Amino acid sequence: MARQELARFLRDRRTALRPHELGFAATGTDRRTPGLRREEVAELAHMSVDYYTRLEQARGSRPSARILEALSQALRLTPAERSHLFGLAGSSTPPRMSAVREVRPHVTRMLKRLPGTAAIVTDAAYGVVAWNPLAEMLLGDLGSGTVNLARRRFLGRSYESSSSEEFGHVVVARLRRAADRYPHDPRLTALLDELHAGSEEFRRIWRTRPVHAPGHRTKTVQHPELGALRLNCDVLLVPEDDQEVVLITADAGSSAARTLERLARQAV
Repeated sequence: MARQELARFLRDRRTALRPHELGFAATGTDRRTPGLRREEVAELAHMSVDYYTRLEQARGSRPSARILEALSQALRLTPAERSHLFGLAGSSTPPRMSAVREVRPHVTRMLKRLPGTAAIVTDAAYGVVAWNPLAEMLLGDLGSGTVNLARRRFLGRSYESSSSEEFGHVVVARLRRAADRYPHDPRLTALLDELHAGSEEFRRIWRTRPVHAPGHRTKTVQHPELGALRLNCDVLLVPEDDQEVVLITADAGSSAARTLERLARQAV
């Protein structure tokens, strides 16, 4: 265990956090240093202030995997930083317990700055965890916060699309990656059980072990109310949380672009 390096790493990550983004007051008479206080990190990690203080002072005993995981979440560590933390403590890095379903504030703000683009954020299991108004008008009800694009593709209502078969392979490839990364995530396990039980197509594609990288796709969607829409889908990665931002646009001057412009005005 590299105590001095571990202590320095914890201090650096603690002072880099923004209190207001984690529910703490950003200003106050007793907040003289940047970042979180030690007691605030201890509160987020559900541990005693004394023990966390001893870790930062290189006096603590070797932390358990449970403590390290709690610190990873409290300090909002990226996957690479999490692995580094475990390494400094002399422990092997276990897989994350579950996919990240909270969306970082700067990602949410980005969605609001794209009024002419339909945008959603999906977690590692294709759950829709954030969206903007135009996306909801285009894709249907997302307000419940329980919409899953994998379930919608294989088991539920999914608009007919020219890339439906390709998207099925994309979905399965991502779910296979998620199953490897989060083998103990109960929600993901339940979703995979549901898809295996309810879709022969899903079972067939799963057996082929498809591999797909996120990128650009163009497809024609048969929307039940808006008609045929030729849309571009581009994916931006949020690697620290294993999430994807999907941007849906149309070629300038096309009928689909005019439809999106009309919906965007209605969404304001």
